[in-house]
Amino acid sequence: MATFKLVISNPKNGIARQVEISGEEAEKLIGKRIGEEISAKELGLNLTEIFGEEIPADTKLKITGGTDKDGFPMRPDVHGPRRVKILVSRGPGFRPKEKGERRKKTVRGNTISPEIVQINMKLVF
Repeated sequence: MATFKLVISNPKNGIARQVEISGEEAEKLIGKRIGEEISAKELGLNLTEIFGEEIPADTKLKITGGTDKDGFPMRPDVHGPRRVKILVSRGPGFRPKEKGERRKKTVRGNTISPEIVQINMKLVF
């Protein structure tokens, strides 16, 4: 059984909350990609209870990223659930110290698999 920590952020007020899901709800996330949306009801989440304010029941969650069990970040431009070393110049997993700097970094693909531990999401109203 998969277990995920969901970090759900509310872009309207900048608040983020962490929720842990497992079992059937977590299995529904496997195979989803960065940028896809899923209903909060499908995951069995009561967003009003989590955030402590009134949030519509039909709100969707958009997957924005995540990290795997070893801390490697997910990148939207690497396809599949695999872990690869790529040459990066910007974006998730690398902050250049100098202008034009590039480095080879290990990153995770854009598809959620059981090796993913944390999934970052934002509310889409």
